[in-house]
Amino acid sequence: MAHENKVMKSINSPNGGRCVDIFVRPDATFGFEEFRRDSEDARGWFPIADHGGRIFPTEEDAFNEARSKIPWLVNAGGNAGPGG
Repeated sequence: MAHENKVMKSINSPNGGRCVDIFVRPDATFGFEEFRRDSEDARGWFPIADHGGRIFPTEEDAFNEARSKIPWLVNAGGNAGPGG
């Protein structure tokens, strides 16, 4: 049986071409990933930064690290913190 991560928060960039997902894994650890989409490509979102394998003990830790690694996140409402 495959286990999937559950997205806790998804934040879009101001232009809508990128997003960051903060997620919880089945083992209760947290992580984040940055994705992009191209308007010409109907296949959806693609991971672009290879952050998804990093492990954090809390949602807040994952979110804070995402903010430190992804500059546009602060200007996209990514300063509200988890759940905000």
